[in-house]
Amino acid sequence: MLKEMKEDDFIVSKTDLKGRITYTNKIFMDMAEYSEAELLGKPHSIIRHPDMPKAVFRYLWDTIENKEEVFAFVINKTKDGNAYWVYANVTASLDAKGKIIGYYSVRRRPNPKALDIIIPLYKKMLEVEKSSGVDASFKILTDILQEKGVGYDELIIAIQE
Repeated sequence: MLKEMKEDDFIVSKTDLKGRITYTNKIFMDMAEYSEAELLGKPHSIIRHPDMPKAVFRYLWDTIENKEEVFAFVINKTKDGNAYWVYANVTASLDAKGKIIGYYSVRRRPNPKALDIIIPLYKKMLEVEKSSGVDASFKILTDILQEKGVGYDELIIAIQE
């Protein structure tokens, strides 16, 4: 079953440097169908859906490790095998000296029209990923950006609006 976030819902989570969940809000627990005890200390990948291209996560990690925020459309899986889409904003959490000490993510309901674009793109990326690897999948994304003459963030933000 595909679950949908409410228009005014915000999922919030924090992780340590290894991606283990250190904070989650109630909306995250409700959407993911896990209790707080089941989430805290677990890798954030506990909710990774198999329909999510690894190439998107590679871009996400490369970006936040450079202390830049990133926006992405992500499909997550729930404890009970359901799924839900989010429009995610992920940033690095920094200490007073600017050193990364963890990661912070806020997710909201994606624009359904954006998903009409993202779902076929991710499907194509996954097919290529399975046969030719993550680099080939990532090339699908970069080719589309080059063809449209936009950067990743510009595209993602534009289709969410």
